[in-house]
Amino acid sequence: MAGAPPHPVLHPADSVARVRGYLQGLQARITDALQALETEGGARFRADAWSKPPGASLSGDGNTLILEGGRVFERAGCGLSHVRGPHLPPSASAHRSALAGAPFEAMGLSLVLHPRNPYVPTVHMNVRMIAAAHPGQAPSCWFGGGMDLTPCYGFEEDVVHFHRHCRAALAPFGADKYPRFKQWCDEYFYLKHRNEQRGAGGVFYDDLAEPDFEQSLALTQSVGEAFVPAYLPIVQKRQATPYGERERDFQSYRRGRYVEFNLVWDRGTHFGLQSGGRTESILLSMPPLAAWSYQRRDATGSAEAALTQRFLVRRDWLADIPE
Repeated sequence: MAGAPPHPVLHPADSVARVRGYLQGLQARITDALQALETEGGARFRADAWSKPPGASLSGDGNTLILEGGRVFERAGCGLSHVRGPHLPPSASAHRSALAGAPFEAMGLSLVLHPRNPYVPTVHMNVRMIAAAHPGQAPSCWFGGGMDLTPCYGFEEDVVHFHRHCRAALAPFGADKYPRFKQWCDEYFYLKHRNEQRGAGGVFYDDLAEPDFEQSLALTQSVGEAFVPAYLPIVQKRQATPYGERERDFQSYRRGRYVEFNLVWDRGTHFGLQSGGRTESILLSMPPLAAWSYQRRDATGSAEAALTQRFLVRRDWLADIPE
């Protein structure tokens, strides 16, 4: 990636460099782990480095790593971005109205993995930092992130495994964090127009600046490091499960819901598009194939019906599991 663009820095340069360096390292560690699963077929991550020069409405640079047509992952995108702009967009200032329209700086790592096998769940993870300040004011800096699991065919042990790692990542920062961020995830990843959860949840947080920069960064790093052990064992367990046309059809149908959420409700997508970001990188979360069906009804007792009844609901997945 190229160096940071020469716009006014809203946060101390060493703090910016630390966050950027961490995100670059995390991107490499995650994609190396995913690449190791693609042992057959030859599909590999390719790097698409990009930059927006100073003088544009949004300046900055990034590196999108994308794998398509793999044996395990039909599409896997892991994108790093570091941008600056003159006006904080509405999607980012919703909870910080005093900063609406202020110059801002944002950097983050976001990934969405769409496996080929319908029995392997789709997954999303994001960690990010935003700083903003009106001229003459001290900058405000906050973090956000989380990860969530979206199965087509649910297995309770997989969801429990995922949530256990989410809880463990947050435990050093207070017993309140996992319940709070788990609820936040359930409320955020919700398709209001469908009255339906997007998936089986995980953790989500935004506007985090407590108690200070160092603690917020440490929490965000802990979430980032938890992703590989939370998700890869599920892939390894399910990737060889036999499937047929029925399962692929249902996968495409469920992917349609994923598209709906990302385009209609997702604040990250809105932030990128509203701020003039790079559309190709912003939409790396889209699946390669998706389908819609008019008033689909799955047979009672089927595995497809079980998804809605048992997994697309707000549940305390760790109620009977000690810390």
